[in-house]
Amino acid sequence: MPIRVHLDRVLLERRMSLTELADRVGVTIANLSILKTGKARAVRFSTLAALCRELECQPGDLLLYEAGPSEDLPDDDEDA
Repeated sequence: MPIRVHLDRVLLERRMSLTELADRVGVTIANLSILKTGKARAVRFSTLAALCRELECQPGDLLLYEAGPSEDLPDDDEDA
């Protein structure tokens, strides 16, 4: 997937544990772990907003797009 998650780096910079973040945001540790390891296929905007609020960061601090060959992306013509 061309989207990379840098939650671990931001947590380290903020000296915050995954458990503390989970408590503050109201998301399970298991779900944050899935996001942290890059195995998440989606993230709700409300969750992203809560993460940014508690980590005092912007979405771009957590997510990075790396250009490369498309992976599992539908062609625009398939919707027609």
